[in-house]
Order: sequence, then structure tokens, then C-alpha cells
Amino acid sequence: MPPRSDEPRRDPTTGSRRGPSRAGRGGDPRTGEPGIGGISDARAYTPRGRTIRESGEERAGGREERAGQRRNPRAGRSGDPFRPALQVLDGGRAGARAGRREAAPVARAGVIRTVPTRPRWVDDDEEELAPPRRRAGGRAPRRPDRPVPRRPARKPRRPPKLAEPRRRLRLGTMLVLALFVTIGIRLVFLQAVDTPAYAGGGIDSRLTRVDLPAPRGAIVDRTGAPLARSVEARYVFADPTQVKDRATTARLLSPLLGVPASELAEKMKRRGLPGGGESQFQYLARGVDIPKAKQIEALDLAGIGTHRDERREVPGGDLAANLVGFVSQDMNGLEGLEARYDDVLQGKDGRRVYEAGQGDLDAPIPGGYSQTTPAKPGSSLVLTIDRDLQYQVQQVLGRQMAQTRGSVGAAVVLDVATGEVLAQASHPSYNAANPEPSRPTDREDAATSFVVDPGSVHKAITFGAALQEGVITPDTTLPIPNTVIMGDTTFADTHPANGRRMSLPGMMAFSSNVGTIKIADELGRDRLIDYQKRFGLGQPTGEGMPGEASGRLLPADEWSGSSYGSVPIGHSVDATPLQMAAAYATIANNGTYVQPHLIKEVISGADGKRTPAGPPVTRPVLSPANAAALRTILEAVTTVDGATGVAAAVPGYRVAGKTGTGWRLVDGEKQPGEVGSFIGMAPAEKPRYVVAVFVWSPGGEGGTVAAPAFREMMGFTLRHYRVPPSGGKAPKFEVFPR
Repeated sequence: MPPRSDEPRRDPTTGSRRGPSRAGRGGDPRTGEPGIGGISDARAYTPRGRTIRESGEERAGGREERAGQRRNPRAGRSGDPFRPALQVLDGGRAGARAGRREAAPVARAGVIRTVPTRPRWVDDDEEELAPPRRRAGGRAPRRPDRPVPRRPARKPRRPPKLAEPRRRLRLGTMLVLALFVTIGIRLVFLQAVDTPAYAGGGIDSRLTRVDLPAPRGAIVDRTGAPLARSVEARYVFADPTQVKDRATTARLLSPLLGVPASELAEKMKRRGLPGGGESQFQYLARGVDIPKAKQIEALDLAGIGTHRDERREVPGGDLAANLVGFVSQDMNGLEGLEARYDDVLQGKDGRRVYEAGQGDLDAPIPGGYSQTTPAKPGSSLVLTIDRDLQYQVQQVLGRQMAQTRGSVGAAVVLDVATGEVLAQASHPSYNAANPEPSRPTDREDAATSFVVDPGSVHKAITFGAALQEGVITPDTTLPIPNTVIMGDTTFADTHPANGRRMSLPGMMAFSSNVGTIKIADELGRDRLIDYQKRFGLGQPTGEGMPGEASGRLLPADEWSGSSYGSVPIGHSVDATPLQMAAAYATIANNGTYVQPHLIKEVISGADGKRTPAGPPVTRPVLSPANAAALRTILEAVTTVDGATGVAAAVPGYRVAGKTGTGWRLVDGEKQPGEVGSFIGMAPAEKPRYVVAVFVWSPGGEGGTVAAPAFREMMGFTLRHYRVPPSGGKAPKFEVFPR
């Protein structure tokens, strides 16, 4: 075991023991001479356990002590009275340094002192390296008179500059603030700018959209009675991919829907779609009554469902069917007024969009997104038609037409003063509530599409033009031969006058072709054409029906020699029953033409506001005096014995009118058979209503049908509107005055 540092050691040169110094570091307490220090003295000269500062201070203290000894050689001997205390405080290092310096000349063999290497960062100007201590008996120290070599001065190295903490703090703060500002700006954009996009993207999956159907407007008569209206119903549909047993499902639905089971099973077959996949929707029935739909729902059949629908209801069936028309299953107008005013009757569907839960929570979320666009119901049409009068006119026309086979008939009732169409009937007709079984020709409105050569009813226009132009007067009489040749055609009378003079009432009563041609010859072609136009021929009336025919007048440059005979008596003229009825209404209305029309007013579906139809077109044609004179002439047709229109007389009322025999034209081609007609007004002294009846029959029986049909229709009209009977009788007419 090595000896402890505080145990006495033997000097290898003398063999004596030595121990720690008591009188001073490295000194002998008995002689006062510096001695050789122990292990503690060696530690004082090694850098182990000492700081650079301590080493530096020791070297600096040593230089000062040596300088003091040179200035005062006795100071070392006398010593500082405080030295022992300082030595104690300094751990004995100062005394050791003094002892070593004093004992430097004395060398001890075998002891080697090491000097710590000066740190590289210690400045040469701050201290000098202490000369190395020599062992005893070593080389003598350098003489003081010899200069000590000094190292060349070097520029002091500065220690590496450390980072400034305050700068790092500022930089870090700025980076953190920049990060927070960036996040804040992004949040502002998300909350204020991009909110609709993100919110919409999330809410779209929770939105439920429900269509709010807009009911179609109604069509009502002048009293508000419905002719066509929409009622709520249900449609029944199938999802073929969900139907489990087609045969059983069809068998259960058949009695409720009134559709054969085989047809229903066929509709429920699976069908592929052009773009891939299978069809998941198929109508089974439309317009199903709500009670039946509830029964179907109660069956709880897989793949079968119901939904809100609309059904067009026509209470009268065939009542005014040719006027009203019908709609498709999708509530689009296809015929009649339904088609003509589809944009007015058609409503605008609304929509409700709301936020709802999923699955079992499929219900509106309280406080969630909700927006409703109300449906805008379609507007309703108020017609000038009187439902009761319309029904009666249709009944009379149907009974009279039953006498003929394959015939076509039309009847019109006009209000003289206003031009309102009070009734407009066609035969044949159809059931507008179920139009599919009917033929397209059955659905036509004969009053506006039935083009005819009006025949003798046109003579009233020729007489009126001659009166207005002064060619004739009410008292004019003319010798009437039995025939007249115009061009290459001979025109004759059915009631020959044999050259006798006839009065104007006589010519009208017996429908003299020769007398009318002679008056037209005096009138002239151009003036006759002009009055035809004034009376409304050759152009649509604009009543309101779609597809109304315009008729055609023979242009002056197309007249042949025979045209001067045919046109005045109503041939080579194309007209509709409605056009001719409007011409007679002009005579009844003191010579003023009033455009016939069907629409009285429009009722807005949104607020119920009533908007009257635009005023009808009016224009003067005859003077009141000439119109009154012409009415008197026309009275002879129903009052003179043997006249052509006696069958049209209405008991208790004076009637003015005219019979006619013409042809039916289809695409300009004359059809076999004849068109019999009668147009009249009553009461003749002050007409209120005009009724026109046209009947085409392949066998030519129309003439025997038209006048009796007029009588019934006019009689009912006068009684229906409570028109007082005529106060006097019609004047006595002389056919062949003396």
C-alpha cells in the first residue's frame, strides 16, 4: 500500500525523513532556512486542482515579491506581519512560493519539479512564464546579466463571440407573432370569406328537398261554375328492383287501380337504362283518388309507393269539351283553351329545402337551415260561356243531328251588344274527362274550324253593302227573271218570279239568287269585297280558340265571269260559322261590328285579383238606319208564307234571319252533301242575341235541321235571360208589289 502523503518520507539523497513544514512552507522551524517541501508543496506547483486565475495571481504575486526584494533586500527576511494569515487563507501557497524562491539556489538530487503548461489563451503581456525549477545539483540558473529571451509579441486572440440573447429573443418573438398573424388571417378567411363554400359543402348532405306543386288554374263559366279544375290526387309508382312478387303485387293492385293485372305486371318488369343500371321508377297509375291511395299504402307492398299528384276534373264531361279541351297527365294543355292559355293556367312549382337528420332521425332539425319558395298557383280563366245555356244548346244540336248520319254541326250564341260568346257547341263531341277513346275530328271546335261556302246566308252582306252604298233603298223593287247567266254559268231561283217585280223583303224571303246577283252587279266587285272584309270575313275573329280558321275571300284578280254570280250569293267564299254569326251580330248591333270573344276575365292564382280581358275590336260597318232597314227585310224570311225560314220562327218574338245552303270545304275541296244553315236575331225590333246553326250532312238533310234547331236554341236563350216578348207583330210584307 503506498504511503500517505502526510507520512514522513525519506530523501533519496540523504536517507532522512521529511514531513510537512510547520514554520513555513518548505522552511526549517529550528534554523529558519528554507527546506525541501513535501507532497503538499509539489501540489502547490502543479496546475491540478487550481484555477487559471489562481495560477495567474501566484505568478503575478511572485513577480511583485521579487521586485520588492530587489528594492528592499531585507524585506524577505523581516517578512510581512500578515503573511502567515494570508498563507493560511491562500492554502499555504504564498509561503511555498517564497520558500521555493529562497531555496532555489539549493538543489536536491532526485526531485524534479514540473511547471504547468500555460494555457494557450493566456496573454503574454499579462504574465511571464516562471523559470523552471531545477533539481539540486542541476545546471546553475541563468546569470542575471544575461538577457532572458522573450517570445515575439503576438496579437492577442479574442475569445469567440457568443450569440446575443436579446437578439435571439426578438427574433423568436417575431417568428411567433408572424405565425399567429398567419393563423388569424386564415381564420378570418374561413369565417368570413370561405364560410359559404365550407358550410355548403357540409350541409348539402343533410338537405332534404321537397317540391311544392302549384295547382293549375281553373276554367269557369261566366257565373263561376267550374268547367275544368284541378283536384289533389295521388300517383302510384313501382320500383321494379324492389318488387318481390310481381304477379301477387299486380293481383292486389288491379281492383284498386282498375287496371288489368297483366298490364300492371308488365309495367313492373325490370328494365335496363341506356346509360347502365336498372330503372327504379315506373308509373302504375296517375290521378288516383286519395282514399284508394291510402288503401294501397295500407297493403305495404314492397317496391310500391304513392306520391302527391294532380288530376284535372271536368264536372260536365262533354259540356263545352270542344272549347275547354284537355291536358296531359303532366298537366300540360293539349287541346282547346287548355292549350291556348296554358301559360296562364300553368302554375309555378315551389320548393322547400330544409336540414334534416339521417336514418331514424329523418326529420327537420330545429334551428337548422330551412328555406321555402312558395308555389304560385296558376291563374283561372273566366269564360263568357253560360254553362246552363251551353248545355241546352248542346242538347238541342245533338237531338237534331241525330236525324242525319255522319253529319257535322256547329251552333253559336252571341250577345249582340258585347260580342260575348254565350254558347258554342259542336257535334260530334267527346268526354274531356276521358279523351283517349275519342277521334281527333271529334275534338275539333266546329264553329271555328268548320270551313264552308256559306251560301244564301251571305246575301245579307250583299244587301247591307248595297243599302249602305245607296245602290238600293228599303222600297226598291226589281223585275226578277227566272235565270241569269254570268260568264259560263246559269244561275236560277228555286222560287221563280217569272219576270215580276219583287220587293227586297220578297227577294230575301224566297232567297232569290237572280235578284241578289242583279243588286251585286250594280254594287260592283270591289265594293262588295270591301264590305265582306268589314263584316269580318277572310280573317280569324281572334275569339281565343287555337287553330281558328281564317276563311278566304276571292281576290279581285281571281274573279272570273261566273264569280260575279257566285260570290254575291255566298259561293266562292270560305267562311266559318263564327265569322258569319259575327256578321249578323253587326246587323243586330245597329251596324257596328264587335269582335266575338270567349275570355271575360283572368283571376290571379296568387292574390285573386281579377283582370278583365282586353276590349274587343269594334268598327262601324252600316249606319243604324240601314242596319234597321236590313233587319226588317230579314224578318220576311220567318213571317212571309212559304218563305224559306218559317220553321225558325219563335213564338212570341219577332225574329229576323236567313237560311242558307252551301258546301263543305276540306283543304279547298268541295265535299259531297250540303251544308244547311240558319242565322237569326231576336227580338227583331231590338235584337239581344244572335244564334247561328250550321249542319253538314252527306245526304243533304242539313236544311231541314238548321231552322228547327235555331228555334229551340233562340227560344231557350230568350227565356233564360228573361227577355220580354215582342210588343208588336212583324210588318206585312208584299213580295210582288203592284
